[in-house]
Amino acid sequence: MTATESVRIHALIPAAGLSVRFGGTTLKQYAHLLGKPVIAHSIEALSRHPAVAAVTVALAEDDGIFDALLGEQYPLVNTVTGGPSRAHTVLNGLRAIRAADPACEWVLVHDAARPCLPFDALDRLLQQGLQSDHGGLLAIPVSDTLKLATEDQHIQTTVDRSGLWAAQTPQLFRLDELLQAQTAALQFGLPPTDEAQALERAGGQPLLVTGSPLNIKITGPEDLALAEVILRHQAERPGA
Repeated sequence: MTATESVRIHALIPAAGLSVRFGGTTLKQYAHLLGKPVIAHSIEALSRHPAVAAVTVALAEDDGIFDALLGEQYPLVNTVTGGPSRAHTVLNGLRAIRAADPACEWVLVHDAARPCLPFDALDRLLQQGLQSDHGGLLAIPVSDTLKLATEDQHIQTTVDRSGLWAAQTPQLFRLDELLQAQTAALQFGLPPTDEAQALERAGGQPLLVTGSPLNIKITGPEDLALAEVILRHQAERPGA
C-alpha cells in the first residue's frame, strides 16, 4: 500500500478574492480559458489524482457566479463562504472540511488561479509530503539574480539567491495541524501569506518539493495566453 492509499486527502481551493491585480471586470478565477473558467481547470487538475477524495471551494459571500457557471458540472464539489482575506478564507474552508469530512486527515490547499498544475508535480508532492513530519509544498529554486530595491526603484543590493525557493501550490498539511496553526496566526493578528508560513510560525518545517515552471499563477490577462499553450501541451501528453 502506498502512502496515498492509506490516508484521506481533501483539497481546498480558496477563491474569495477580488482579483484586484487582474484588471477589468472579470474575476481571474472566472476568466475564459480554453472554453471554461480558470477555476474549472484548477478543480480538474486536483480531481484527476485518485488520492484526492474530495474538493471544497471557498467563495466570496456574494459570489453567485460559481453555481451559475459550474454548479451542475461539478455536483460533488463542496462550496463554503470565505472571509475578508485569503487567510480567513482558508480558515473557513478548513473548519468546513473538518465538520463535513471527519475522516479527512490531510488537506491540499491550491490557488484557484493555478490551472496548469501538472499531474506529476501533484503526485510528487503527495508521495513526498505525506512522508514529511510537517507536510510539504511545491516550490521552485530561484534561478534569477535577485535585486533589493530602494523606495524609488534603484538597486540597493544584490541578494544571495542560494537556498531561496519560490513557493507554489498545492501545499499539503495535516488538517488538524494546519487548522490550529492558521487559527493561532489570525488570533495573534499575523495573517500568513501562505499556509506554509502558518506552520513555520507554529514551529514546523514543511518539506520543499520540487514543483514545475508550468504551474503558473494567473495574475494578469497576459498570463491566459501562456496558460492556454501549457494546457494544450498537457492535453497532448496525458499524465504530465
